[in-house]
Amino acid sequence: MRRFSHATAWLENGLMALLLTSMILLAFAQIMLRNVWDIGLSWSDPLLRIMVLWLGLLGAMAATRTRDHIAIDVLSRFLPPTWKRVSQQITDLFSALVCAVIAYHAYRFVMMEREDGMIAFANIPAWVCEAILPIGFGVMTLRYLFSFVLDLRGKQVTHATEEGSP
Repeated sequence: MRRFSHATAWLENGLMALLLTSMILLAFAQIMLRNVWDIGLSWSDPLLRIMVLWLGLLGAMAATRTRDHIAIDVLSRFLPPTWKRVSQQITDLFSALVCAVIAYHAYRFVMMEREDGMIAFANIPAWVCEAILPIGFGVMTLRYLFSFVLDLRGKQVTHATEEGSP
């Protein structure tokens, strides 16, 4: 399981680095083309929007992997350790439920886009670009459930990227 966790962490981090680098280079090229030669790439703006979506979802997946996601934590710092653990279990279970509902409806949305045959840009189907939505929320659902189960067993969730983290 640890090997799988490290492999997914490496894949997510690599994809995020590749996407961010590609976005910077593409945006720079588009700016140069427009400002210097008065031309541009018609497909670059839609592609950059899709890349932002993918980078955001990959970042959310990485945040749930390392438990670095945004949390509104008003009461748990005042709770005794046992109740703090129960609070974390409830939060993980609720978060898993919310992510599962979003993943389900995102999957339905992507399938409708596939049936409609919508094109995002450059003959690339919109559903391919939007596929990160059910995948990302599905992964987050599994990670919250995994965290919940580990906490029920009294084990700590460890960071998958403790060593060699970017």
